[in-house]
Amino acid sequence: MGWSTEQAEAGTRSGRSGGEPGAEAAGAEARGGEQPRPPVALSPSRASDFMQCPLLYRFRVIDRLPEKPSPAATRGTVVHAVLERLFDAPAAERTAAGARAMVPDEWAKLLAKRPELAGLFADDPEGERLAEWLAEAEALVERWFSLEDPTRLEPADRELYVETVLDSGLQLRGFIDRVDVAPTGEVRIVDYKTGKAPRPQFAEGALFQMKFYALVVWRLRGVVPRRLQLVYLGSGDVVTYDPGEADLRGVERKLLALWEAIQLATATGDWRPRPTKLCGWCDHQAHCPEFGGTPPVYPLQVRPPEGGVPPQGRMGEI
Repeated sequence: MGWSTEQAEAGTRSGRSGGEPGAEAAGAEARGGEQPRPPVALSPSRASDFMQCPLLYRFRVIDRLPEKPSPAATRGTVVHAVLERLFDAPAAERTAAGARAMVPDEWAKLLAKRPELAGLFADDPEGERLAEWLAEAEALVERWFSLEDPTRLEPADRELYVETVLDSGLQLRGFIDRVDVAPTGEVRIVDYKTGKAPRPQFAEGALFQMKFYALVVWRLRGVVPRRLQLVYLGSGDVVTYDPGEADLRGVERKLLALWEAIQLATATGDWRPRPTKLCGWCDHQAHCPEFGGTPPVYPLQVRPPEGGVPPQGRMGEI
């Protein structure tokens, strides 16, 4: 499309944490002592949590239960940092070799900010697993160069924080990996994924995230993004989608319905687990009734659902 530079009046972040699953919960845990409060905004990650399992949403957003860092998610954080900061260099210096060389430095910076991540390799005294992990990150970075040419790109924004309030009062927010703006004003939203592209029947989840961002950008700038682009470094695929106003209005309606369901669950304390194959990777099995666990005492005041009594018993809120 011939994209060029346009600086937007919005904040960016230097470290990537909120984009990872459970990072908001982990961040709250790190702050310590903060009183539980009802949710006030919706991000793509938390919207996906609620759609996947309402109880998982509760654990992350309201109870703010800690979650263990994973090698895969942490590797993704490092790779994203490299792809963000690569554009600090002049176009001619954006090489695959240079990007690979950035990986150990970005890992060191992340470790300095989050010393607890050293525990990922606590049982690796010879550093063999760490070396393999870094090599995998370097390979993901190098693969990106076969999918896009950074010497021909001048992003308008990188790691862009966006936030807007819809007419309904719903606040939406999130971080966008990259925004490109063409000389004609057309906007492209780009998101890097360090995993593999999903099969077509499972692609809607990733597109939902991108449409969420597109809706926010549309409300902020008055322009429907021309293209949404997912770059899958794990499999070397690039998936694009060109949204229209009707698409984004549909996403808005879906988010409003989702938020109504979240508000109802918050008020009643009725957060129900939704068992799926993904439960096997959940950090909260010890608190989940589906695995014989009991959730923590619900920390917010509840009201009875209309025409019923306060939820109690198996959810453990009362």
